[in-house]
Amino acid sequence: MTEPVFAKDQKVLFRHCDPAGIVFFPRYFEMMNDLVEAFFDEALDYPFEQILKTEGIPTAQIETRFVRPSYHGDHLRLSLWVLRLGTASLTYRMTATCSDEVRFETRATLVHVDNTGRPSPWPEVLVPLLKSKEVPDDA
Repeated sequence: MTEPVFAKDQKVLFRHCDPAGIVFFPRYFEMMNDLVEAFFDEALDYPFEQILKTEGIPTAQIETRFVRPSYHGDHLRLSLWVLRLGTASLTYRMTATCSDEVRFETRATLVHVDNTGRPSPWPEVLVPLLKSKEVPDDA
């Protein structure tokens, strides 16, 4: 797989874990959303606080494989690849690794919606930016 178009580090905190100190799987979904939000903010300069005033980008589909557990104190590297840009959708792949060991991998589709919740074409300003981040899906 090519290099990710966006990546960030995430330390596993107490709030992410169950009483055994293992990441509770719904917390991974929060980490995924945090990375998507950071991608739009930092890589595209189109922050969610701006988007959510008049539009939205909900997840329409997600498939995740939890490969190995993560523990309180682990340092994860979350990486994102834009696989396909549609008129109103975007499919991405994301992984979390710790010392090159895969902890989860996911593929999801986001849909750009207008203020009524209906699919709407991506804003013109975003299309070339998102296209420039698209990589071939060889995963």
